[in-house]
Amino acid sequence: MTATAEVELKAFEARAVIEDLRKGSVPIDYVPVFTVGRQRWLAFVEEDLDRYIAEGGAKVRFINGDYGDGKTHFMSVVRHLALQKGFAVSFVVLTREVPIHKFEVVYQVIVRQLTGRFEGTGIRGLVDTWADSLAPDLTAKDGPSFQERLTALGEELRALPGMDFNFANALLGLAGNRFGVLEGAEAAEEQRQQDREVLYQWFEGSRVSKRELKPFQIFETLSKTNSKRLLGSLIAFLRYRGYSGLILLMDELETVIAQSASIRNAAYENVRLLIDNTEHAQYLHVFFSIIPDVILSEKGFKSYDALWSRVRSIGEGKRLNYRSVLIDLHRTPLETEELIALGQTLRRIHETAYRWDAAGVTDDLLEQICTAQERMGLLSEVRLFVKQVIRVLDLAEQGEAPGEDITEQILTSQREVAQEKVEQLQPKWDT
Repeated sequence: MTATAEVELKAFEARAVIEDLRKGSVPIDYVPVFTVGRQRWLAFVEEDLDRYIAEGGAKVRFINGDYGDGKTHFMSVVRHLALQKGFAVSFVVLTREVPIHKFEVVYQVIVRQLTGRFEGTGIRGLVDTWADSLAPDLTAKDGPSFQERLTALGEELRALPGMDFNFANALLGLAGNRFGVLEGAEAAEEQRQQDREVLYQWFEGSRVSKRELKPFQIFETLSKTNSKRLLGSLIAFLRYRGYSGLILLMDELETVIAQSASIRNAAYENVRLLIDNTEHAQYLHVFFSIIPDVILSEKGFKSYDALWSRVRSIGEGKRLNYRSVLIDLHRTPLETEELIALGQTLRRIHETAYRWDAAGVTDDLLEQICTAQERMGLLSEVRLFVKQVIRVLDLAEQGEAPGEDITEQILTSQREVAQEKVEQLQPKWDT
């Protein structure tokens, strides 16, 4: 994919992009503005989405790259592509608070980070949009009674393939809460709001008492044993709502390497279960981002036989297989012309952000940055290039000569990237 079609940014939006990139993070909402390269990988991902996942397939893939190779950016591009194709998407960053060895916690973040054809982010928006769509039928004055229509809706929901009884009843409870006739005035409306909040919290996996859930015939709350079943129910509901499926983007799996053996084993077991579950799941694609050490290190996948037996062949071939389990960004770095195109886009965004003319930061200067990085053995480091281009643009905007001391500037940018990498790989989970 070459540079994506231009998207007109306002000054504040452009500045937000630059600030995020300066800090080393990816502004995922604006990814289409500055995406270049990776066209072959993206073409095969797109083909998978169209002709496999949307047709009922399921799979797990790993996005491999060192720090700065553009893994998070690539996942953000996949997110944008999937949303365009009618999938619901959840982008989850694995941290101390969101540890993959506790999938029930990951599930909570999956549903709270859910995006799709509804306002905002999170499962509340999804179920609210659905409830709104029920108004014409459930409030019609002619035909069956409200209770008869509600009963028919419940039967329809429970009959969906892969739908959990509790999930269906929670949906039915929301419909009844939204359109049921109130007896009484202010007190009844207050109770309606409280009951609706209970249902929202159940959908989000929060702790809710059995006493509060009993009126809705919901008998289970989120747990380690039912989290994957509830994920299946979410996919069933998404399909019912006309979505192509669910795309899960799990960033920074590599952090598990720094954890104790017991936590690593529990994390790798959940990854194995996700791989195994996709043999029976439908309309689901899971992406994990990893660094090469996850494949090569003794504390990586090979330390857990049950997982290693399923993934040991990834990355072994000398020739790239664009359909393999591994999306290997580390072996397919951006070319110089692609980096220059990225630099040109950054230049336009910087001009918009700070309302100035960046003509002094020429294409020749962008090529000089590439040449210097290549001479230092650093050409493949996209994050370093981005930082350096922004540094040059900052200096030029402030009246400094942008082409001076390029090598020294790159070394400064490299130290910043190295520090970010150290912070990134620090243990983030409880051991």
